[in-house]
Amino acid sequence: MAEVEWRDGAVPVSTRFDDPYFSLENGMAETGHVFLAGNDLPARFCDGFHVAELGFGTGLNLLCAWKLFNDCGASGQLRFTSFEAFPMDKDDAESALAAFPELSDLAAVLLDNWLQESFELETPTLKAQIIIGDANATVPAMHSPADAWFLDGFSPAKNPQLWGAELMQAVGAQTKTGGTFATYTAAGHVRRALSEAGFEVSRVPGFGRKRHMSVGVKR
Repeated sequence: MAEVEWRDGAVPVSTRFDDPYFSLENGMAETGHVFLAGNDLPARFCDGFHVAELGFGTGLNLLCAWKLFNDCGASGQLRFTSFEAFPMDKDDAESALAAFPELSDLAAVLLDNWLQESFELETPTLKAQIIIGDANATVPAMHSPADAWFLDGFSPAKNPQLWGAELMQAVGAQTKTGGTFATYTAAGHVRRALSEAGFEVSRVPGFGRKRHMSVGVKR
């Protein structure tokens, strides 16, 4: 289970990794800049578009992607697969997501289906699966490759096992040709591992106080 404390009464921080679950400035804006725009969304959305994610956390990235899919009028369903080793307690997730009233309707649906083990959620516009366990074991077992990856584990310096070369190889193998990734980190060893996994990697402006982030396209 995730071990959480609260900063400024609103931002959940993992005590295990000493890192916040989302930006202290504006978590929803951070998701929009890093993961949505970083993967050129919503321009690429289509029926069955598959987003995969390392680090489910509060579910904020899922909700932002789902809201964007709905708002842009995309047809069909968005697919979303997320991998999480330390699931957050439902009450903590509910408290965290209360900071984003724009997401309240979608958050209610997610929270109604929240379980501490792997779970699935399906609506007319979303088919999501949250897989609990070590991503080093679960990512290679994915049944279908992703169109886009949200690489959102805690800081590589604090959670190195979610950024290792072997896992990045698995991410590359589980990405369609022409698929993409985006992440808030610009750490050199992460960028090199993703390049070796088959991505053309670029360093671009980051969100807020972060000068740089990384994006890439599967060659």
